[in-house]
Amino acid sequence: MNTARKRQLERLQGSLPKGALRMDEQTLAGHSGDKWFASHPPEAVAFPRSTKAVSQILQFANKHKIPLTARGAGYGYVGGCVPVRGGIALSLKKMNRIREVSEDDFVAVVQPGVITAALQNAVEAKRLYYPPDPASRSDCSIGGNIATNAGGPRCLKYGVTRDYVLGLEVVLPDGSIAKLGGRCHKNKTGFDLARFFVGSEGLLGIVTEATLKLLPKPPFRACVGAGFRSMRDAARAIRGIFKAGFLPSALEIADAFTLAAARERTGSRQFDGCNAHLIVEIDGQEKSTRSELRELQNLIGEFSPLFIQKGFGEVAVEKFWALRREFSYSLRDTGLTKLNNDIAVPRGMLEPLFKFAAQLQKKHGIRVACFGHAGDGNIHVNLMMDEADPEQVRRSDAALDDLFQQVLAWGGVVTGEHGIGVARLPWWEQAAPAEVRSSAVEALGKHEAVLAQHAAAVVAKLEDSDGGVRL
Repeated sequence: MNTARKRQLERLQGSLPKGALRMDEQTLAGHSGDKWFASHPPEAVAFPRSTKAVSQILQFANKHKIPLTARGAGYGYVGGCVPVRGGIALSLKKMNRIREVSEDDFVAVVQPGVITAALQNAVEAKRLYYPPDPASRSDCSIGGNIATNAGGPRCLKYGVTRDYVLGLEVVLPDGSIAKLGGRCHKNKTGFDLARFFVGSEGLLGIVTEATLKLLPKPPFRACVGAGFRSMRDAARAIRGIFKAGFLPSALEIADAFTLAAARERTGSRQFDGCNAHLIVEIDGQEKSTRSELRELQNLIGEFSPLFIQKGFGEVAVEKFWALRREFSYSLRDTGLTKLNNDIAVPRGMLEPLFKFAAQLQKKHGIRVACFGHAGDGNIHVNLMMDEADPEQVRRSDAALDDLFQQVLAWGGVVTGEHGIGVARLPWWEQAAPAEVRSSAVEALGKHEAVLAQHAAAVVAKLEDSDGGVRL
């Protein structure tokens, strides 16, 4: 850090409450990355507790051209909160209050640092329901979910984070505060600017409060787990489920390598001889759900499963998901480095995708483990390699190129829920239209604090004299 920058940050530190801006080495190191491999220490870490403090920090950073990187809980997989240009890492973890859960309006009003599982537990205590459920829900934050438009298994039936954002309070790059949307479940008063921020990965501004749509909590859940000799049989079963008119609340798939790793970690023998596994969950009223599950079980039985297991009620269903949440940890236990990808393909390309993954293994000599959200084509294609072996690292890079090129050729996308971050930037040119790319490249040439000024122009004419936005 040069002397001029140090003086600027010390001046900002003096204007904030004690402890709101820290520059000690331990804090800087702890905020240098997320769950991806890249890291770069910031020059300072800010811990605002209010929208006013966020506004003050952004206004200062904008004025003095200090790079600023927003940070949620730090559980991303693409380096989205790595402060690659140093500057300020803006941590929102202390803005973690659930301000309101309204049983009348079916909304929750929360700060961005609220952990997703904590919100789900709070609303379910009132028999309400917040469906988005990323696998890291016990660790990730609502702000991070909004930044990446997080999904999870239940997005098949219920949709992703964007579908539950009714209103946002945001701080724009110049420090001005805007209120977007509201708490009505339907709103066509002008542009839908609140949802425009969802998935923007912190580049358009900082979310300081979110008003989220809630649903009535389904009174009953049931689940079927089925093992198959081949991925082909499992893919046929998936097609059969949809063709028969079922819309599961979740439909997950896992391949042989993933199942073998899970068997090793858990000691369970249920996956012996199993090369593909489905988890299918349905929910609703108890009587109809039980009836539907019987029909679903009979249908799956037509596709030569090795076994079918079923569970009724909250406790039994959660046992299926407890095992599913072990998959990532099981793959790490293999001792190999897991390059986590979250590509999405059109649903009809699931079987070709798994065939292509097998071809990648043979061509590049690395293991590939696939599991994920079969219902919407969002599959985690994990390349497993020895990070200490330069040759395997090279082959993994080549395999990633092949994977992304094929996915794009099928009309798929390189990320379904994790975001671009730093990890996907090398493939941005292939993945994004030229018009989008040129705008992004221009923005990326500037520091994070002014990255969104081209987007802020969209709302400039709507701003009132106090910096708020009229919608």
